[in-house]
Amino acid sequence: MDAIKTLCMLNTDLCPNALECLRGITQLDHLPISRDVLLEKIAEYDAYFGHTDIMIDKKIIDRAKKLKVIAAPSTGTDHLDMELLKERGITVLSLTKEYALLDNFTATAECSWALLLACVRKLPAAFASVRAGNWAREEYTGRQLSGKVLGVLGVGRLGKMTVEYGKAFRMRVIGCDPKDFTIPGVERVDFETLLQESDVISIHIHLRNETRKLISGDAFNRMKHGVIIVNTSRGGIIDEAEFLKALESGKVAAAGLDVIDGEWLEDITKHPLVHYAQEHDNLIITPHIGGATVEAIAGARNYMAQKLSDYIVNNFRQEKHNA
Repeated sequence: MDAIKTLCMLNTDLCPNALECLRGITQLDHLPISRDVLLEKIAEYDAYFGHTDIMIDKKIIDRAKKLKVIAAPSTGTDHLDMELLKERGITVLSLTKEYALLDNFTATAECSWALLLACVRKLPAAFASVRAGNWAREEYTGRQLSGKVLGVLGVGRLGKMTVEYGKAFRMRVIGCDPKDFTIPGVERVDFETLLQESDVISIHIHLRNETRKLISGDAFNRMKHGVIIVNTSRGGIIDEAEFLKALESGKVAAAGLDVIDGEWLEDITKHPLVHYAQEHDNLIITPHIGGATVEAIAGARNYMAQKLSDYIVNNFRQEKHNA
């Protein structure tokens, strides 16, 4: 029986023992993250263990003649061409429905709140001013959250954490989700009401066909003037061309984004939102660091390595033996 070959392109500095469960059951190659190397090498491998850093598109999939499984230690799969992978019979393992594990990860919800505070108190601009030698206190007058309306779009795992932060900051909290929920101190509302009544909108929904560009020009028109938007979900949920118009007009007073649509651009400075943020203080963008804490990274990669190991033992080896 030929050796089962697995390629890992993940940094395991925070979880140095994560790959031990794969050794002995597969020929494991651990290489630095590189799209060019992946294109060159992927044809040799049965399994690939990688993260969102590299877009797994048709060009890579066409070269992956032996590939049977991809393991991604992330909840999102928008870096994968899921339709083509399904068509080619390639299994995708992710953390999307690993609720018992994910309930321990608060990192992304905490990041969303950090972005909100940075927006309402103008922290990056104030810090930049001090670093430049200025002490212009009233130039960076912000707003308090107490008494404002927090609208949480998607009251799932992360949304439920976020509504509790809002309550702790004495906000009126409303939530919109297709599934029924009952949370003391949180009013369930429809999408229209959330748009109309929120002073802050925090987005916590999955990117699907029906949610792509859900926050459209029409949605912006129905929001309060001066609304603040926080998005730690996926960039494609927002129509970015309309979003830029809303930022420029003041309809959106400020926004904190941990995600943008087009994170895999070779030159990220060419992205319209990044270009805007270079010249305006009312848009804060971080490089998809919501889940990038020591606890979340180590936990996710350890868990997914074991999940891939189990898959190989239960599926791969038997397939090769039967062949």
